[in-house]
Amino acid sequence: MNREISGLSSMATRPILAELSERIRLAHGIPVRFEAAGGVETERRVREGTVADLLVLADGAMAALEKDGHLLTGTVRPLWISQVVAAVPEGTSVPALGSESDLRAAILSARKIAYSTGPSGTALVDLIHRLDLTDTLGDRLVQAAPGVPVGSLLSSGQADLAFQQHSELMGLPGVVVVGPLPGDTAINSIFSAGVLASSIQPTRAREVLDLLGSDTATRAARARGMRTPRDE
Repeated sequence: MNREISGLSSMATRPILAELSERIRLAHGIPVRFEAAGGVETERRVREGTVADLLVLADGAMAALEKDGHLLTGTVRPLWISQVVAAVPEGTSVPALGSESDLRAAILSARKIAYSTGPSGTALVDLIHRLDLTDTLGDRLVQAAPGVPVGSLLSSGQADLAFQQHSELMGLPGVVVVGPLPGDTAINSIFSAGVLASSIQPTRAREVLDLLGSDTATRAARARGMRTPRDE
């Protein structure tokens, strides 16, 4: 019996992992299935003992989980770098984002600003604080619930500006991606993968991990708006 390799991931990597899982099944005969949720929720599930073979999360969470024994030592590796981009509802004015002053103007002109949970959301809140806009914005900041796409707040009219991983916003109906944040305001997240200590088939899990880091996987990731550490 060709047992399925199971994985857990954050929402940001869900599209690329779904594509790569199908490619691995077709090319190598290995059934792979990833279950995606918000990064905070996925980390909590791992800590509470959810059994799976592979984990893909932001590198900070992966490092903490490896330190605490939830990942097999030496298996964690960086896979992809994802940029946070700004987006607006389709049919509305598209702001300029060529400079920090452009970004500041776009933020100040927005009625409601949507952002995510997890590391990218934390980084955005930190950026707003660095721009000295926290008090000015007040309750205009709207955090999407864990696992809820930030883009859905744009298409539903609950926000008129949003910040989220590019991979999660590209191609969404009713959403226009403006572009990455300019200069020193850029927010990048590194997503790493590793074999979970709970895996009952760690050797095959390592094989799939190698395939996720292959040149074929790299090309697919770039097509979905990500970069790799080799691109830096």
